[in-house]
Amino acid sequence: MTLLPVVLLHPAYSPFTVVALVVLAHVAPYLADAFGYNKQPSIPGPWLAKFSDAWLGWVAAQGSRSEVVHQQHLKYGKFVRIAPNHISIADPDALQIVYAHGNGSLKSNFYDAFVSIRRGLFNTRDRAEHTRKRKIVSHIFSQKNVLEFEPYVRSYIEQLTNVWDNMYTDSLKGKLHDGCESKNGRVWFDCLNWYNYLAFDIIGDLAFGTPFGMIEAGKDAAPIAEIGQSDKAQVKYVPAIKTLNDRGDFSASMGVLPPWIRPYVKRIPWYSKGNQAVANLAGIAVAAVNKRLAEPTDRNDLLTRLQQGKDENGQPMCKEELTAEALTQLIAGSDTTSNSSCAITYYLAKNPRAQEKLQRELDDALGSIDDTAGSATSYEQVKRLRYLDACINEGLRLHSTSSMGLPRIVPAGGLEVSGRFFPPGSVLSVPSYTIHRDPEVWGEDVEEYRPERWLVEDDTMIQKTFNPFSFGPRACVGRNLASMELLIIISSIVRRYDIVLKDPNAKLETREGFLRKPLDCYIGLKRREV
Repeated sequence: MTLLPVVLLHPAYSPFTVVALVVLAHVAPYLADAFGYNKQPSIPGPWLAKFSDAWLGWVAAQGSRSEVVHQQHLKYGKFVRIAPNHISIADPDALQIVYAHGNGSLKSNFYDAFVSIRRGLFNTRDRAEHTRKRKIVSHIFSQKNVLEFEPYVRSYIEQLTNVWDNMYTDSLKGKLHDGCESKNGRVWFDCLNWYNYLAFDIIGDLAFGTPFGMIEAGKDAAPIAEIGQSDKAQVKYVPAIKTLNDRGDFSASMGVLPPWIRPYVKRIPWYSKGNQAVANLAGIAVAAVNKRLAEPTDRNDLLTRLQQGKDENGQPMCKEELTAEALTQLIAGSDTTSNSSCAITYYLAKNPRAQEKLQRELDDALGSIDDTAGSATSYEQVKRLRYLDACINEGLRLHSTSSMGLPRIVPAGGLEVSGRFFPPGSVLSVPSYTIHRDPEVWGEDVEEYRPERWLVEDDTMIQKTFNPFSFGPRACVGRNLASMELLIIISSIVRRYDIVLKDPNAKLETREGFLRKPLDCYIGLKRREV
């Protein structure tokens, strides 16, 4: 099949022959049914998905993959065929099997579309290489090390709240900052932009030793260098947040297409733009690592820890590998934090009863609000607050940044999942978006933001189903850092401000590349006094 594009270009073939060959190339594998998906009981799904990856490719490019796949599960049930060899399984019990430690499953070629500088921990498919990389990287995110990063995190939260304080007080005086409105004693603005600036500055400082300066500048800009340039190469500035979004859209839609067609698809203008975003994002990492290595420091941050890391043979990462891992941290650490913070803020603003209950918990635990400009809570102060934790988890349930089912290849010997046997080579995934809306686990009000569902005495099934950071040996290594950031960000913001939505009936509109991102979130903010 890899020769098919070349064959079709041969002048000896008429248009009719070309069409016949294309149809045959898709129908023949379906009829052969190598994985038994057509056998009774057959696995249902969209008609086109049985024959071609084009259905999933189109859905992914539209930015609504998780929602569309969810609708297919509502229509067809637990098993849905979303590509010729890709079965989506909407069953919480399947998580423990498909993504389990020691089951031998591998990441599919979906992850090849995310490689730029070189393979990193996220997109490495080889088991031995992944084990090597995880040994170097995982200890960096131990709870002990993460707590040593807390002062950096808090400093940027304080910088953000200081800016928001100024925006609020200036609005009361009739002085408006860019993008702000003043009405009813509040300052109104899109908080998504600011959460993006916050997340990029935090991860820029932790991963590269210096922030991007987005909070201070109030805009999206980061320096890049072209891969292969010398350390002294001149850099230019690009919108990093937009670049990251374009890169996610490109890679997620490219990854569901067959590998043989990807070089041809890249010539399509939309994909060509995304391919440039991949290069630009890599350039951001190259420029930042070059700058850091040229100015040695004794800072205790992610890049220092990556430099100190060694594999089982005592070998550190080379500069290219170091840069690739720093890029992975930039992508994972910025997108997840900003999107989650924005979504949780949206749900608390939309549900004033939950916001008020959380404020009472924070007030009872922490006392009067420190009037120091931009003061932030500490992890030690808030780590045991149950309702805060429930509010965050409920936001992550409804808006998991990683919502799609991450594909895994069934290993030799096959797997039995949810009562059905899948032979080796089958591609399986469990969609977080759908299992986070399973009424048997969460109740009939699955679309409602109700933090109290997390306060039940027996939450075994809830914890078993909750999957915001993936599961198993390839789960997110940075979840401790992400959890600490969200606890401090949400507690600092909600304790300091009273927040409402500009439109109380507004839906949180999203677009999904690899991660699911809010498009905006307009809020009205005023300072609280306790």
